Amino acid sequence: MTQSVSVLPVSHPAPVHQSSASPPLRKAQPAQPTRLRLAVRAFGRDKAALVSLTVLLLVGMAALFAPLLAPHDPLVGDASQRLAPPLTPGHILGVDGQGRDILSRLLYGGRYSLGVAIVPVLLAFPLALAIGLFAGAGRTRLGSAMMRALDAVFAFPIVLLALAIAAVIGGGMSNVMLAIFITLIPYMARVAYTAAVQESGKEYIEAARCQGASNAHILFRELLPNVMSPLVVYATANCGLMIVVGAGLSFLGVGIQPPTPDWGVMTADGNQVLLEGYAHVATVPGLAILLAAVAFNLLGDGLRDALDPRKQTS
Repeated sequence: MTQSVSVLPVSHPAPVHQSSASPPLRKAQPAQPTRLRLAVRAFGRDKAALVSLTVLLLVGMAALFAPLLAPHDPLVGDASQRLAPPLTPGHILGVDGQGRDILSRLLYGGRYSLGVAIVPVLLAFPLALAIGLFAGAGRTRLGSAMMRALDAVFAFPIVLLALAIAAVIGGGMSNVMLAIFITLIPYMARVAYTAAVQESGKEYIEAARCQGASNAHILFRELLPNVMSPLVVYATANCGLMIVVGAGLSFLGVGIQPPTPDWGVMTADGNQVLLEGYAHVATVPGLAILLAAVAFNLLGDGLRDALDPRKQTS
């Protein structure tokens, strides 16, 4: 007896056709924001710093365009309007003891007060940076001797030192700026030196050396940007202090001399009639000094936070 064997059909897998289309491209990764962009974003989130920057820009523009904005000549007075109070027709901020319009003098005075504060800081910045980098990164005997010599200046308060220098070289705007410039160098150099010493021992500097980077590359490409950040913050905050120092020198008679419409000179003029009940003569320039000093300090705080990598978020 023969057995019939049933043969089941074998199913062959369908042939796989290779697609001639290229595989889908991966989406390009977005570029990482640079350090500058992160700093700008962080600064933009600080409302106090933005307001301070706006105030300083407005004050600077008002001082720059004082000849167009001032309603009167800041040096010419009207005896019939002497000590007129604020909101007097034609004299919105009043008149001083010499019959001069306070608003006009305030606008022109911004040129001198801001100039005395900003110009010495800008001039001292590169010199202090060079001294701090040389002494902090090189660690040479000459650098150490330079810092020890500058440290001796810290025995004197900054205001007293500026007052002594201004008293020796005489008054006038150029001499006041020179006195402030000399006073600032030790303090700013110390900030740069401290930052250079701290950054020199960090791992990214050692990594650059291990990769064969030259000393110039390490100094200017690696160390310099990280040393400049704290110095920029310190210099910005110091502008506010220098406005107070410059006004104080003028108030004491060893700074900018009358009848120049400096804010310190205006405050000194108002001090002579303060007890007579004319407080606006000294109050208006005093408030201008306070406003500018606070704005510079808040701007410095904003820059400090913006340049801090720990507070920079994308």
